[in-house]
Formats: sequence, C-alpha cells, structure tokens
Amino acid sequence: MFTWKKYVYEVYREKSFSKAAQNLYISQPSLSARIKKIEEEIGVPLFDRSTSPLQLTEAGRIYIDAAEEIFQIEQRVENAINNLNTLKSGHLSIGASNLFAAYVLPTLISGFKRKYPRIDIQITEENTDQLEAMLSSGYLDFVIDNYHYDSTLYNKESYCQEHILLAVPRHFPINKELESFQLSYENIQSESDLSEKCPAVPLNSFSSLPFIMLTPGNDTRTRGEHLCRLAGFSPRIILELQQQSTAYMAASTQLGATFISDMLVQRLPSFENLVYYKLSGPDALRQVFFYYKKHKYKTRVMEEFIALMHAGTAVPPDGTEVLPQGSEIPH
Repeated sequence: MFTWKKYVYEVYREKSFSKAAQNLYISQPSLSARIKKIEEEIGVPLFDRSTSPLQLTEAGRIYIDAAEEIFQIEQRVENAINNLNTLKSGHLSIGASNLFAAYVLPTLISGFKRKYPRIDIQITEENTDQLEAMLSSGYLDFVIDNYHYDSTLYNKESYCQEHILLAVPRHFPINKELESFQLSYENIQSESDLSEKCPAVPLNSFSSLPFIMLTPGNDTRTRGEHLCRLAGFSPRIILELQQQSTAYMAASTQLGATFISDMLVQRLPSFENLVYYKLSGPDALRQVFFYYKKHKYKTRVMEEFIALMHAGTAVPPDGTEVLPQGSEIPH
C-alpha cells in the first residue's frame, strides 16, 4: 500500500499527474498506472479526477496523513543511524570486577568520552559468574576480566598483562635477609621489576608469615595458594577479604603479607611500610582481556572503543597521554 507512497505524495503536492511525472522522471502513463494500482489495492480512489486542480478524496487525505507520518519515521531512523555511524549517539555497557571497575576503566572511559562525549557509557560491577551471565544474555557489550572465558562462546581482545607480587609489612625481620630481592614502589611504577635482571624471591622464605588472602574462589587466592604449595608450604591465613584493594590496605597496617596485582599497586599511592617482591612461575602472570559474545552484532561504538583501547589513546584526568600497560604485547 505504501511502497509507492512517494508517487502519490508528489501528485498530491503538485495537484497534477503531468507535473508529478516530470518531477519523478517517469512517464505520465506509468505514474497513472501506479496510482491506479494503489487505489485498486485500497478499494477506493485517492484523487477526485473531476476537479481542476486535482483534489484528494477523503480516503486520499487519510492516505497522505499516514504517508507523512511514515516519511517522518523514516527520516528519524535515517538520522539515528547516521548519528550512530558518526558516533554522535550510542550506548556502551561494560562489566568489570572491583579492581578493573575502580582502577582501569575510568582512565579508558575518560579518553573515550573526550573523543565521543555523546556516547552513553554504563559500568556494571559484579563478580565473574554474574558478569559472564550478563555478557551471555546480551545485557553487556564487554567484560574486562583476567579469567579465561569459553572461547567457543566469546571473542576476546587482549588489553594487558598483570603480574602478581607479594607485599610484605616492612617491619617483618625476614625482609632484612631478602634486601637484594626487594622492589621499590618506583620499580613497579616504571615496570623495571619486569626485567629479567630483577630476580624473583624464593617464596618459601615467607612460610612462617601470616597471610591476608582473598576469599576462596577468587583467582588471586587460587594462584597465591598454588604458588605457596609449589614453594612447599601452606599459607597461614589470618584474614580473608573480598577485594584486593582491601587486602592491600590491611597489609599496610602491618597485619600480614598479601598477594597483589602490580596493576593495582601502580594505581594507588605508595605505602612506605610495605616492601614488594617479584614472584616466578606461570601463576604469577595473568592476561587481561576484553570479552564480547560471539556472533553478537558489533556496533560502531564497540569497534571504536576497541580501536582506542589498542591505540592507547585513553587520557587520565591530568591530561597526560599514557599507553595501557602491556601495550607492547601483540594483539
């Protein structure tokens, strides 16, 4: 009924078949035939051909009103799609655990919003199980995580590597025996601790210390316990906490040693009453990815966020451009 609405509308606008045909670059007989076919489909004439100039019938007025509404809808859709393509509008939803939501995403999003201020961005902070469920359902566009998601269900974009360190209260006597292994806060900030010249500490040296650990099931907890077992001991756990940042703060009060990501240390103020040690083994190295669902339509906003993340153009609040950690790793 509305496939040829532009022809009906042009006749209505010009009040003449001949003028409308000229504007549409078709012959008048062809135009008349198309209008006639629409009228036959509707069952009533759209134009009163006995008048001069041509006038709409009552049915014709209803048709034109509906056609104008359709034109407006088509224009809104076209404008919306053009805005999406030029990133003048759009939405991006990212899920993350506390570590990434608090200390990684703000910098990335800050840079993205500077370039595309009209894009609406939503961050959801949950545990890994809940994040994966929301990613699977389509509620989230991305999840940033250091867990390994099922590669048959999700694509991934590499963001960085993080290294698990041991943070130990400075007053513990064992530190005096291990001064050659100690890392300063500045070493971690500059990533000089990643150099092969920087030795990893023998973890069994800390077998008698009290440990602050994350709750069971947390990946940092699992890796820390495995590193301890490989070193020949089980850690004496005096406190279990939910978040790395909380465990880090607790360690700074001299309660005990804790396993901590270098990514977190780099983003928090230094604690003069802590010393840091490099650890060896695959459990001390963790890859961070942005995951997204396979076969999900990748919007222009998603594509641009990935491009900026890889390009390292995120800008922190102080305006200093920085590369993401591990940006030297091929993606």
